Amino acid sequence: MKKHNWVGWKISAVVLLTSFAVIADTAIAHNVAPEGFVSLFDGKTMDGWRGRPHFDPREDGQWDDATRNEKQAEWNADRDEHWSLDTALGEIVSDGHGVFLTTGRDYGDFELYLDWKVLKERGDSGIYLRGCPQVQIWDPNDVAAHGNGSDRGSGALWNNDDGNPGKWPLVLADNPIGQWNTFRIRMVGSRVWVWFNDQLTVDGAVMDNYFDRQRPIFASGCIQLQTHGSETRFRNIFIRDIPTEEANQILRENQSDGFVSIFNGQDFTGWTVAGAGNKVGDEAIVHSDGQIFTDKEYGDFAVQFEFRLPSAGNNGLAIRYSGKGAPHVEGMCELQVLDSEHPDYTKLDPRQYHGSAYGIAAAHRGYLRPTGQWNFQRVVVQGSQIQVELNGNVILDCDVNDVTDFMGNYDHPGLSRKSGHFGFCGHGDAVAFRKIEIKELDGQ
Repeated sequence: MKKHNWVGWKISAVVLLTSFAVIADTAIAHNVAPEGFVSLFDGKTMDGWRGRPHFDPREDGQWDDATRNEKQAEWNADRDEHWSLDTALGEIVSDGHGVFLTTGRDYGDFELYLDWKVLKERGDSGIYLRGCPQVQIWDPNDVAAHGNGSDRGSGALWNNDDGNPGKWPLVLADNPIGQWNTFRIRMVGSRVWVWFNDQLTVDGAVMDNYFDRQRPIFASGCIQLQTHGSETRFRNIFIRDIPTEEANQILRENQSDGFVSIFNGQDFTGWTVAGAGNKVGDEAIVHSDGQIFTDKEYGDFAVQFEFRLPSAGNNGLAIRYSGKGAPHVEGMCELQVLDSEHPDYTKLDPRQYHGSAYGIAAAHRGYLRPTGQWNFQRVVVQGSQIQVELNGNVILDCDVNDVTDFMGNYDHPGLSRKSGHFGFCGHGDAVAFRKIEIKELDGQ
């Protein structure tokens, strides 16, 4: 007589019952933030979320409180019409129309996790970062959208300019329609990393400012879940603020190949010191007066370092300096290092603020960390082109050969120098520099 496998049946029954228990407990199991993160959605309410459409964040600052409150009430009413909760499953549901679901607070540098699912073919959505579009979500099999690149998949910065890194995903990582997908998004300055279903689809690319292509993306802003015509669901939305030290390390590691240290953290070996009151302490150069510059000269190069400003602090970077005279005229230029937002500096020429080629070309403002914190900066000098990236934001990108209008109309005899020393220009304030690395680009 054939024996029944009762043991196997019992095991299967236990597994089946356990599966039902897991399904029944889904709303509880989800939406619990991992260590170090906070949950933006508790599975039961939309507390902390407001309505807001595709909207230039700069307009908000032009409104008075009454107008702002009126608009927000209007958008919240629209939110309530098109966004709902599936509390049994712990999911946020968009019907595909109306305003976007928007965080109540703004974020600077952050790491974001979220799950999303498109319910029907040809679905389309996205995640706005700091109020700007967007990490794209769409159906790779939507033939009608292939002309826009949908066949390449979700998980990239679709609104970046054509040809810019990050516009297209590095790999096709979408799960089939109706299945859950996971984004892990990290944003430091204007640079974005996206891991999509555990695959890297954007690798530290600069996200273009959709609302003003001429300047970096906003230093902080809201996160928005986009609606774009199809039902989409979200869950497990977790976020954490990235602290300064970690942000600086991420930026350093993003482009670390080929850089070598030019400061040993202990003394001025390899440097010429021309000035008083300069010292080395806590593995940093604390520079107050005169010039400190490398013994070696450089042609085309990239340099990266961290700096810390005291209140109203003023210093500068000597670029291709001759070693004699004032670096801002005898060198190729001086790149300003300044506590730009201090009240003492409200009436400067735009070409005098932080990151500017002093008296030559103005840098974008608003990207310094609060006074007293360490900032990360990378400078690239190639031929007559200078690029300054501050805390992950390109604040200056100019060709000095194109400049014809100089502050004060004074001469710049060193402007066309092909090589020279790199260093710091003291102006009486104790500005600290550390982790100074350089990469020669000659012949590349």
